Amino acid sequence: MPQQLSVTNKEIWQITYPIIFGNLAQTIIVFVNTVFLGHVGKAELGAAMMAGLYYLIFTTILQGFSVGVQIMVARRLGEGNLKQIGSIFEHGFLFNLLLGIVMLVIIHFCTPTLLGGIIHSPHIHEAALRFINFRQWGILFVSMNFLFRALYVGLSNTTIITYTTLAMAVVNIFFDYSLIFGHFGMPQMGVAGAGLSSVLAEATACIFFFLYTFFKLPYKTYGIFSFKSLEWPLLGRVLRISVPTMFQRLFSFGTWFLFFALIEHLGEEPMAISGIVRSVFLLGTLTAFAYGACANTVTSRLIGAGLQDEVPHTLRRILKLSLLTLLPILLLLVIFPKQVAALYTEDLAMAARSVPALYVVYITSILMSVTMVYFEFISGTGKTLIALYLETGALVFYTIYIYLATEVFHLAIQWVWTADWIYTSLMLVGSIIFLKVYPWKTKNDLSGH
Repeated sequence: MPQQLSVTNKEIWQITYPIIFGNLAQTIIVFVNTVFLGHVGKAELGAAMMAGLYYLIFTTILQGFSVGVQIMVARRLGEGNLKQIGSIFEHGFLFNLLLGIVMLVIIHFCTPTLLGGIIHSPHIHEAALRFINFRQWGILFVSMNFLFRALYVGLSNTTIITYTTLAMAVVNIFFDYSLIFGHFGMPQMGVAGAGLSSVLAEATACIFFFLYTFFKLPYKTYGIFSFKSLEWPLLGRVLRISVPTMFQRLFSFGTWFLFFALIEHLGEEPMAISGIVRSVFLLGTLTAFAYGACANTVTSRLIGAGLQDEVPHTLRRILKLSLLTLLPILLLLVIFPKQVAALYTEDLAMAARSVPALYVVYITSILMSVTMVYFEFISGTGKTLIALYLETGALVFYTIYIYLATEVFHLAIQWVWTADWIYTSLMLVGSIIFLKVYPWKTKNDLSGH
């Protein structure tokens, strides 16, 4: 008889599909920004991508802290220690909000100098500043949204993520169309309108999270909104788990920003093509990151419940579902690559030149679907420092490759994008070695006792 596991395929899907739809809504936001600005001009398209990635470097630090909160919430759920979930959330919420304010100050005062030293094209630089002047204010809402998302993923109650991100997508699309082009009596703001519409979308998601938590979640069961005094030992445990993840996300997205900065040195068209490829990349990998989040929280919950031996088999089941979910998306992209590229621009020749890079991204999507399940498992065990070391090592090789490809050999854009194959493969090998060799079956790092 097959072993009966405590986490079924149905539950894996119930945890993951709202995250997939949430990631899809985020991908739609990037897609709409890219499509609309692609019809405004190459400089505006490149500027929104560069400024958006620059903004993500700051938000990803907030996201990294939230992942630590998610791991601890899942562990307490597995232990049955429900009351401490509220304390973890409230300490995390306060810290992330204060950190968001610090990030806003840095963005507001340092952006002209920082972007001026990175972006060569004066047209892209000027447009990027117009975008970020509005976009920066969204970081306060993002700091809260990440904590709510961590709470619900940790509780394996992810339905609200679908609602909030769909609301974000609707608000963003409406105001993108209205503010970029000046429809419905609104000012024609161009690239600045894309920045403002994203802030309005993030504010909408934040309101949804607050309302749902207050009216739908049994928050008294989890001790949320109890607002007890600050517990420094508890905050210290959260930070011990979160800080490596914060640096991990910072290095990861910072290197991705460097990737596009080096591409910008190749010219405005390679930059515009990469804007198209980036949008498709997000679509092709949205299921990978969703199943990775599932693997993270399920691992932590099983260890908290003392069911460590179930983890490897559960990971294999998550992996199978991840690949099955990716398949229809990938088939659609592979069959219609020219049509997909043509959605982003009226320049059909440039759309055609984007196709080879799109095929590179399709292979990356498959590799990422496997890698994220096993890599996020490492953080789920609480060994976030090891995850940081592993990703940092992979990023060193990644950075060397993209520097040689762009600055030394000046390779075609599709070959530059193969850097993701190296990065993903190294991460996968390291994660499997950790699973097979490292003594990870312990919950002491996150003990609530």
